Amino acid sequence: MSAVLRVSNDRDALDVELIHDFLTRQSSWARGIARATVETSLRHSLCFGGYLDEAGAARQVAFARVISDYATFANLVDVFVLPAYRGRGYSKALLRAIDAHPQLQGLRRFTLATADAHGLYAQFGFTAPLKPQTLMERYVPDLYRRTPAAAE
Repeated sequence: MSAVLRVSNDRDALDVELIHDFLTRQSSWARGIARATVETSLRHSLCFGGYLDEAGAARQVAFARVISDYATFANLVDVFVLPAYRGRGYSKALLRAIDAHPQLQGLRRFTLATADAHGLYAQFGFTAPLKPQTLMERYVPDLYRRTPAAAE
């Protein structure tokens, strides 16, 4: 039986080093991202840390952040569970907390991008865009690897 994941919005409890390390070294979407960029993104987002109590101390094992105006729109980004803790339902616990958060209720549009977790997000009401022809983006996938700050 897996331990219960505690999800918190306490920005001060976030393990910024762990978040930066995962994003810059292990993620497929933010490789090479500078720590300063991560810190700025955390300050301007609603962050969700997932914690386990191990040996009497809280250890962060999961993370997600939401960018929102808290009235009409939100975008879910940077969702991860550390590899050693996957397969235990922690991503679902994280998404349940996001889904229930009071500031994220009644939004007209809630978006995300995923390469391989469609089944997970579908359980929380996410679908392919109804009108993809109306959506546009400006996307620079290797931006963080091309900037001098990426070496930080």
